[in-house]
Amino acid sequence: MLTHINEKGYAKMVDISEKSDTVRIAVAVATIHLSKEVMDKIKNGQIKKGDVLSVAQVAGIMGAKNTSTNIPMCHQINLVGADLEFEINDNDSSINIYATCKSLGKTGVEMEALNACSIAALTIYDMCKAIDKRMVISNIRVLEKSGGKSGNFKF
Repeated sequence: MLTHINEKGYAKMVDISEKSDTVRIAVAVATIHLSKEVMDKIKNGQIKKGDVLSVAQVAGIMGAKNTSTNIPMCHQINLVGADLEFEINDNDSSINIYATCKSLGKTGVEMEALNACSIAALTIYDMCKAIDKRMVISNIRVLEKSGGKSGNFKF
């Protein structure tokens, strides 16, 4: 049975009112590949639009908070924490963006973590596109989640 379809065949948001509140945590990652020139400019604070990773950090947190606005069937949740970490890889000129989201509620935070790292990656692209339009955002995925009826997951 499809959980997001009502008896008339139309989309619906799942009713989670009977579920118990639990602490839920999810970690997601996205990777952005960029040119060595852009990487050097980011590391040396030479991007004209500002401090790329600081802006991406805030954008990612805002992305987590706005997930239910972006994804039609997502519930508005009690997000109690959101954090991002950036791992710069000089060998392949990429940045891994890790987003960790935490809630206390009836449904998971995987979408919030995925949205956070996606929005952070898009922000990096936006801030650097004048120098390099060939940046590639890839490998967006949930790395782990805990809490709720389905239990723990590790990629």
